[in-house]
Amino acid sequence: MSFRADFLWGGATAANQLEGAWDVDGKGASVPDMCTNGTKDRPKEITSVIDEGRLYPSHEAIDFYHHYAEDIKLFAEMGFKVFRFSVAWTRIFPTGMEESPNEKGLEFYDRVVDECLKYGIEPLITLSHYEMPYALVQKYNGWYGRECIKLFEKYCHVLFERFKGKVKYFLTFNEINSGTMPMGNVLSLGTVKGYNGPITKLKDDPKVRFQALHHQLVASARVIKYAHENYPEYKLGNMICFLTNYPATCNPDDMLKYQSEMRMKNWFCSDIQVRGFYPEYASRFFRENNISIKMEDGDKEDLKQGTVDFYTFSYYMSLCASASNGGEKTAGNLIGGAKNPYLEESEWGWQIDAKGLRFTLNEIYDRYHIPLMIVENGLGARDTLESDGTVNDDYRIDYLRKHIIQMKEAVEDGVDLMGYTPWGCIDLVSASTGEMAKRYGFIYVDKYDDGTGDLKRLKKKSFEWYKKVIETNGEEL
Repeated sequence: MSFRADFLWGGATAANQLEGAWDVDGKGASVPDMCTNGTKDRPKEITSVIDEGRLYPSHEAIDFYHHYAEDIKLFAEMGFKVFRFSVAWTRIFPTGMEESPNEKGLEFYDRVVDECLKYGIEPLITLSHYEMPYALVQKYNGWYGRECIKLFEKYCHVLFERFKGKVKYFLTFNEINSGTMPMGNVLSLGTVKGYNGPITKLKDDPKVRFQALHHQLVASARVIKYAHENYPEYKLGNMICFLTNYPATCNPDDMLKYQSEMRMKNWFCSDIQVRGFYPEYASRFFRENNISIKMEDGDKEDLKQGTVDFYTFSYYMSLCASASNGGEKTAGNLIGGAKNPYLEESEWGWQIDAKGLRFTLNEIYDRYHIPLMIVENGLGARDTLESDGTVNDDYRIDYLRKHIIQMKEAVEDGVDLMGYTPWGCIDLVSASTGEMAKRYGFIYVDKYDDGTGDLKRLKKKSFEWYKKVIETNGEEL
């Protein structure tokens, strides 16, 4: 059991969770910039205007904007082969509607890409990672407005040309399948026009949400098709938040519930992005939920012609599907579910299931037979900074070690696995709660939930461990 010689080891981040400098050098406001901080017990809130008396974590985050060279040097010291980061749409087109791009924003990403290449690190760019321009929310109700398709195309065309000869791998939308769930209104779709309040209280309209998701799927297909036609050296992937489900019992009702959950939450978007058409099982779901997707001429052709070259996904935990409303519940990424009595869970209630990653890799590869990449995986935990400046995060090492072992098993099973970028390779703001306390990184950042901290970077114990993992191509764990 061994990984291929060119396996892409690295780490993953997102612009709105680490860059900061939210209004510097012409950057416009995105949806995350309008979100206050929260905790695992108190949801973050959206405000339609900035309230000066409240904390907005993305405004400074960990200030990667001014620390990128220092941070990438640390990634290089770990031996990264790839660095997954996102471009903030609002740095390039502050409102999304400008005629010409913001040169200062492009220059920043030039510097980030060049810094990666200096160390032989392959940039993996997510074109949209929960970074909707807030101006498009105000004008079009986010992706519900079909106008956003062409605006996104223009943005991507600029990046494709700018990074020619330097970047090979792109992902279109981060966790695009979040649009199948109510949380997608906030994180991905931007369908929050006129809303002020906790993200958990936002009224959900599935008819609006799935129409907005359709526009995203068309936009993704169009930019992939454009890249294939104009930059044949580029490889374009999707990105799915994989919410692995098991039936809670052998009751046939639970089995059917499990199948339904897997289809509409995990398979729906990637069936379209890999196969090029809406799956048959979606018809009944739309009919029973009074959803009618408005398609325009050319949409089906675009979906067919704009399929991905490789499949990427996030994996943190698994859930159980139960047809009954009884039984204990557990938390999770984007959604919760029935609790699995065979699993332990993190402080944030996410169940830890390394073997579920092997199961997931096999399920995906059996279905699509294209290269796979795990672009998010990790343990959010409350790290303790010792007086000597160390963080003994053995719990994180244990989590990652177990998952890498199961990756090896999946490779032995026949899965074509091309890379692994654990989430939050450096501490950053949590997307779901807007807090710093939930840390994922190999690098500790001196920044706290009240906004204080000197932003100093410190290596955790897991830093040296992951360095050895990469050095030995996963042989020494």
